[in-house]
Amino acid sequence: MRAYRRTILHIGRASSERAIMRGRAVAHIKPHIGDKKLNEITDDTLNDLYRMLESAPCPTNKGKPLGAKSVRHVHNILSGALGAAVPKLIPSNPAATANPPTGREIRAQERDFPTLDDGGTTRFLSSVWEPRGNRACDGGLTHHCLRDAPLWTVYAATGVRRSEALGMKWSLINWDEGSIELGWVVVEEGNAYRLRKLTKDGDANALIYVDQSVMNVLKWQRARKEVEREHLGAVWTDHDLVFARDGFKLYRGEAGGPQDPEKVSARWRTLRNRLHLPDDFRIHDWRHSKVTNDLEAGENPVEVSANVRHHSPGYTMARYGHSRKNGARKLAASGANRLGLSSLV
Repeated sequence: MRAYRRTILHIGRASSERAIMRGRAVAHIKPHIGDKKLNEITDDTLNDLYRMLESAPCPTNKGKPLGAKSVRHVHNILSGALGAAVPKLIPSNPAATANPPTGREIRAQERDFPTLDDGGTTRFLSSVWEPRGNRACDGGLTHHCLRDAPLWTVYAATGVRRSEALGMKWSLINWDEGSIELGWVVVEEGNAYRLRKLTKDGDANALIYVDQSVMNVLKWQRARKEVEREHLGAVWTDHDLVFARDGFKLYRGEAGGPQDPEKVSARWRTLRNRLHLPDDFRIHDWRHSKVTNDLEAGENPVEVSANVRHHSPGYTMARYGHSRKNGARKLAASGANRLGLSSLV
């Protein structure tokens, strides 16, 4: 009987291997059912928890209730934790008969992210490469107004994630082939950030291909970094990073190391406001724009999916295919013409 006195939180810690899972368990499970004995947990207990998380203000979500997708994550954690206790501690897994948010409910809450079409992207890139001539500018390669222009260009042209661009390394660029290995990312951890190997979805050293014009932008960036390194001397510590921290307002840390992702996002928000882009347009929405525009242009979905490292073309089409109205109309017209439908009536 002593075994049955173990709590759901104890089992959750034993079965959770990732820090993010433990964090969710502490934030969304522990305050509500963390002290319950395993044999007290029923499917009704879990259903009450899910409905409460969907409706009550959540401190970790800016005071708003959790979305259906987040509640489903909580269910998955509980299901794994409770499943680990079967059959030694409890006869069956109550999560198996609980009612978490369904896939349809999750999809219904997914919002359409803002995107820029190719014309808007062209105008954006022209603006970010135009020097503004403020006090910090010297007119050369270290021109302050252009310090982020290569970074914004890479986001817009490739659709890489924020963390992947900040983790790009010179040694992983194949200049002749026109390819870049994404082997590293810069990630936030609490109030800190660090450089680590890319492990998302088991994707190690993912390879993307870029046009020579993007390679030229990276060559410009490399020349700029060489000037910056020579200027800073011993202050610079080389980490092989393409978009390394530079010497501007170097209050702490070391030049040459990884940039703070949140500060990059803060600079993005400033630029977004200056260029009057949609208020909710995030760095990640360059990724949505890239995929949407490629599909709208009729590019091969298999290649589009591969170059943004989606797990399958089916996912890409399910997530983005609904926006391809023009392409769908062209396909319908082409099929009708081939069949001679216009001559029937």
